[in-house]
Amino acid sequence: MQDDVKTYDVLVIGTGSGIEIVESALNNEMTVALVGKGPIGGTCNYLGCIPSKMLIAVADRVMEIREASRLGISAEVRNVDFKWAMEHMRSMRADDAEHIHFGLHHTPNLDFYHAVGRFVDERTMRVGDDVIRGEKVFIVAGARPAIPPMEGLHAVHYIDNESLLELTELPDSLLMVGGGYITCEYAHFFEAMGTRVTILQRDERLVPDEEPEISELLAHKLSERMEVHTSTEAVAVRRAGHSLVVTGRNPQTGETREFRAEQMMVATGRTPYTDLLEVEKTGVETDAQGYIRANEFLETNVPNIWAFGDVIGKKMYRHSANRESLVAWHNSVHDHRVPMDYNAVPHAIFSHPQIASVGLTEAEARRDHQILVGISKYTDVAKGIALREEDGFAKAIVDAETEQILGFHIIGPYAPILIQEVIDLMAMGHEAADVHVGLHIHPAMSELIPSTLSRLDEPE
Repeated sequence: MQDDVKTYDVLVIGTGSGIEIVESALNNEMTVALVGKGPIGGTCNYLGCIPSKMLIAVADRVMEIREASRLGISAEVRNVDFKWAMEHMRSMRADDAEHIHFGLHHTPNLDFYHAVGRFVDERTMRVGDDVIRGEKVFIVAGARPAIPPMEGLHAVHYIDNESLLELTELPDSLLMVGGGYITCEYAHFFEAMGTRVTILQRDERLVPDEEPEISELLAHKLSERMEVHTSTEAVAVRRAGHSLVVTGRNPQTGETREFRAEQMMVATGRTPYTDLLEVEKTGVETDAQGYIRANEFLETNVPNIWAFGDVIGKKMYRHSANRESLVAWHNSVHDHRVPMDYNAVPHAIFSHPQIASVGLTEAEARRDHQILVGISKYTDVAKGIALREEDGFAKAIVDAETEQILGFHIIGPYAPILIQEVIDLMAMGHEAADVHVGLHIHPAMSELIPSTLSRLDEPE
């Protein structure tokens, strides 16, 4: 017998930035179905940005105390309460999830299906015993940890960036597979808590999408606290007593080496949830990795289906997804469509030292532009000298003809805060010289930005 189909004005799949669409639709007096089995609030609220930064805030304080000696201060960390940090983080995120959950279940014109949904047709899903359809569909389902094809991995216990948030005991030693931002942030956290950390990174560099100089400095600073092995691919793992033994192989030479640790964390990328949604039944196109193909207007190839966020694999950050939600919603209700502009989408890595970047790297900019490059160390401004910050620096890439800022990159204290001025300049289309229009407080670290943009020269 044909299932009864309940039709909504708007169907949203995903409880992260998809909630932005829900609110917009409700404000326009539309009926809405929200589908999502994952954590309420999405990856950012429950598994990513927020809980991780609550933990890293503890590690940052540890490092401040450890490094106090460069200011002539004698201090030491006597104890770090790992259990308290973990329990406090879980309590805070549970309160937030409960608040969102209550709102979703008590909002007129909204039906929340807290379950796995699978497409059965173009804009139709089966969710449990229900079959629902949306006149407009927004796929904002996110992504999950990608698991590498490592021999023996299925036979041992390992953690990822999601399951580590449930730890109740601090690992004595932790081997981290992968060298992206997730690894570097959590390596900073666990080492500060007292864990012996080892990083195995297949690539020649940590955080390889960053500027080479930034990757090099980060690797140097982390190596002072832990073992960092680049050009080392984890190819096999086995249990030996109370330890895990991981075989690392150099991709260039084939040379192998074994590493031991009490626990292992895998952070080797992300994979979209399109397979679980059975997106192929909608006719929506995906790429080889399963990410949905969305154009600049965040439209899929199927009319009245939009997609954004991690599930399209472009800029996988919550702030980017929130902006995409505005673009997707606008294009769903207005004839005049607007494109999503990714040119000034920033990101940060909350390692120690911190990293922040926006726009193109030097290598990327060279492909289509004649460029000028400016580099300024923290100690090139008075406040940096006061902080005794001898390693941090900023790098600017500017178009030599138009003087538009193409990219800006910082490694050092307050990097995610300092870069905001550059983000605003780029977003408004200002030239590099416009940084001097407003006065900068002296002495303050904000002077690092005009200092860097005043040192532009042709690269070697």
